[in-house]
Amino acid sequence: MPRGSRNGDTVSMREATKDGTLGRLLKFVVKDRKAIIALILFFIVCAAVSNVTSGMFIQIIISNVITPALEDHDITPYISNLVRTCCVVGALYLLGIGGTIGYTQLVAIHAQRIMADIRRTLFGKMETLPIKFFDSNSHGDIMSYYTNDIDAMYQFLGQSLVQFCSVGLTLIFCVCMMIWNSIWLALVIALGAAIEIIFSTRMTRANRRAYQHQQTAIADTEGFVEEMMTGLKVVKVFTHEKKSLEDFDEKNQNLNKYMRRATIIGNTMMPVLNNLGNLMYVIVAAVAVVLFIFDVPNVSLQSIALIWNHNSLEPMSLAVIISFLMYSRQFFVNFGNLSNQFSQSARALAGARRVLNVLDLCGEEDNGYVTLVNATKDENGNIIETEERTHMWAWKHPHKDGSITYTELKGDILLDHVDFGYVPEKTVLHDVEIYAHPGQKIAFVGATGAGKTTITNLINRFYDIQDGKIRYDGININKIKKDSLRKSLAVVLQDTNLFTGTVRENIRYGRLDATDEEVEEAAKIANAYDFITRLPQGFDTMLTTDGGNLSQGQRQLISIARAACADAPVIILDEATSSIDTRTEAIVQRGIDQLMAGRTVFVIAHRLSTVQNADAIMVLDHGRIIERGNHQQLIEKKGMYYQLYTGAFELE
Repeated sequence: MPRGSRNGDTVSMREATKDGTLGRLLKFVVKDRKAIIALILFFIVCAAVSNVTSGMFIQIIISNVITPALEDHDITPYISNLVRTCCVVGALYLLGIGGTIGYTQLVAIHAQRIMADIRRTLFGKMETLPIKFFDSNSHGDIMSYYTNDIDAMYQFLGQSLVQFCSVGLTLIFCVCMMIWNSIWLALVIALGAAIEIIFSTRMTRANRRAYQHQQTAIADTEGFVEEMMTGLKVVKVFTHEKKSLEDFDEKNQNLNKYMRRATIIGNTMMPVLNNLGNLMYVIVAAVAVVLFIFDVPNVSLQSIALIWNHNSLEPMSLAVIISFLMYSRQFFVNFGNLSNQFSQSARALAGARRVLNVLDLCGEEDNGYVTLVNATKDENGNIIETEERTHMWAWKHPHKDGSITYTELKGDILLDHVDFGYVPEKTVLHDVEIYAHPGQKIAFVGATGAGKTTITNLINRFYDIQDGKIRYDGININKIKKDSLRKSLAVVLQDTNLFTGTVRENIRYGRLDATDEEVEEAAKIANAYDFITRLPQGFDTMLTTDGGNLSQGQRQLISIARAACADAPVIILDEATSSIDTRTEAIVQRGIDQLMAGRTVFVIAHRLSTVQNADAIMVLDHGRIIERGNHQQLIEKKGMYYQLYTGAFELE
């Protein structure tokens, strides 16, 4: 698991700012989008200004229309002022509507583009990560990056971030207008805001803790459900349905408890904040009435000019009180929304931290400089590079002096005193020596965990050795670029992986530039052509759910055809027939035999009948080669292989 938060964790805004999560997330937002961001901010400002104009225009109408009309007992002279003011208000509200529509539409569009950018960056990063990452992280956890975490980030970028800007600007404008109208009443508002800040901070912390427990319980419950559904046949075979239901009930009740607690806290926060706002509204109104009744001079930014000019301060007016009450209402409503957004952003920032932690992981190191190229020979027998596919390959080896040499790819592989451990403190391969000459078939046998698959992983450079050398056609494989190395190797695994697509596309996955004729020829080599042509649409038959509409043997034949399509000089067969029945194995084995012709082959097998014709058989035990030789030689030694072959000792 990468360092950082797990699915159930939440991150406060302060933590996200401190550890750089928020800043890095915002870099995705502004990346090549500065003009769009500026336009969005302009629309947000327009909407925020429109939101706070109502109080100002109410004050103008009361001061310039209603009050003088009441004093004169005649509204006729003031109708023009009323109409003019209403027109200005209407125009500003239209501006606010336009601004709101503008920024919401732009944010909706560009938030999706940002998410697409993040998903692409994440997927591209994962493709560079070493196999160790996928061995140590479950499939479900890896998928959660693209689902839960990305979705949480979208909620933050598409909603919370915009709300922070919009609500924040509205609060700033409200504060400015309140100070402009009355500093006395603004101080009352400041006291109420301080109380709400203390309350919302504590509630946010409690909500975050409750949410952590809730998300952990969700992950536990979902993991249990996934495990039970995957192993449902086992549950039914052993009639453990009742026990499974009891275990689920326990986890479900635990989840219910934490969700109930998180819901109670979450549903308490906003009503309390709203009612605190209502209470402060009443208090502000009471204080304003007292100031109005006793003709207390009103200190405001407007009055500073009067003081400067040695004029006396005017008392609190009805127009100021009414407009101020409107500002206070807006202030506390928006303050509550802002507090809620801080609470909601915790999960989003946790998801962002998890994604960014993956992006921080080191990809596979590849310091190789020897590449694989198509080659041919001139009239003098010298190897030359060519763009055309010639079915001949060569290692292109640049040297420090600027010269380039070409070595024909033959498939000669040497493991020279190799030691390896998945972790430094535990060695799983000890002093392994293997010689595979071009065209030879090398077999590995031994109990589970003996190190057979590990050896093939080292040849692929999925892992790097700790000591010794691995040479390919005399070249240290550390000097060969990994993509070139892996292009020269074709692998057939015990667990076939077929992708959603046609049979033709799955075979062509071995070499994407293969023609239809080459795909069909690969199917013939793999002994798969006959059954494919009998499928409903032949090679164009659609495969889904990992080829679930095919038998295990058919799926394996397509996997072999894919390896044949790659046309690599070295083949690795990792228990390719261990999961199929004996009759199907005979069919698959014929395909494998045709695939192996003329190639260097490494075979891992539990069924010793499949390795009897190997040129050399390596018997492994706890990471050491304890016997080597061909079938006849090992039978004559009457050692471990003899015991395995005669049934005196069985593979585990």
